[in-house]
Amino acid sequence: MQAHPKLKISHLQKSFTNGRSTIKVLDDINLEVGDNEFVSLVGASGCGKSTLLSIIAGLQDYEQGEMLVDGSPINGPGRDRGVVFQSYTLLPWLTALQNVEFALRETGHDAKDIPEVARQHLDLVKLSRFADSFPSQLSGGMKQRVAIARALSYRPKMLLMDEPFGALDALTRGQMQELLMQIWQEHRLTVIFVTHDVEEAVYLSDRIFVMGLNHGRIKECITVPSIRPRPTGIQHDRDVLELQAQVLKSIREETRRAEFD
Repeated sequence: MQAHPKLKISHLQKSFTNGRSTIKVLDDINLEVGDNEFVSLVGASGCGKSTLLSIIAGLQDYEQGEMLVDGSPINGPGRDRGVVFQSYTLLPWLTALQNVEFALRETGHDAKDIPEVARQHLDLVKLSRFADSFPSQLSGGMKQRVAIARALSYRPKMLLMDEPFGALDALTRGQMQELLMQIWQEHRLTVIFVTHDVEEAVYLSDRIFVMGLNHGRIKECITVPSIRPRPTGIQHDRDVLELQAQVLKSIREETRRAEFD
C-alpha cells in the first residue's frame, strides 16, 4: 500500500436504531485504498457493504472512527467522489445530454463549457448518438452508461459503484464491465465497487475485501494477480477460477457461521 493512500478508514463503527434496539452494522472497519486502485467489496447480503459505500460517499454518518480522502476527513458528499447506484437515478424529463449537464451545473462549471463537457463524457461511454434521447427511450445498459458519464463529468478523484450492473442481463453486463475497464485504464480512477457477483469482482479488481456478518467487518483481503488489461475469457482461466473459489469459500464460511449463531 502507498505511503499516502487515496482512502483510509480507521476503526469505523456504524449502528442503526430500530425502536428501542440498536443494531451494529459495521464493527471496527479498517482499510486503505491506493491511488488508481480498483477494489471490490463482497459478502453475504446484510454484511454492510452498501452501508460502507454510502458512508464513503458522505450519504450516511457513523458513530466512531476516522475516514480520510487524500488525508482530509469526509464531511458529507463532495465533488471528489462520484457515485453510481444500481438504479439509474436519471431525471426522466431530461435527455441523456441534459442529465449530464444538470450534474455539471451543480458543480460550478462555467455555463458556456457545460454542453461540450457533457458531450465529451457521453462520447466516453459511447452514447454520443443518443444524446437527445430520454431515459424511457434507452435500454438498461444505456441508462447506466449515462449515469457513469454523469458521475465522471465533474472529474472526481474516486468512483463509488453500488451493484451498478446488477439489474442487467448477462450479455449487457459483460459489455459494461469491459467499458468500465477501458474507462478506468484510460483515466486512472480510484474505484470502490460493491457486487454480489464473485466472478465480476475477480475480473475487475486489484484487491477484493470480503466482509463478514454479525457484525459487518473486513474478514479478508484477497489480491488479484495484476494482469492489465485483462484479456477476454480470463474468467475461465484455471488460476482465476481457483481465486473465485477462494472468495466464494470465504463468503460461505460467514453465511454458515451466521446460521449457527
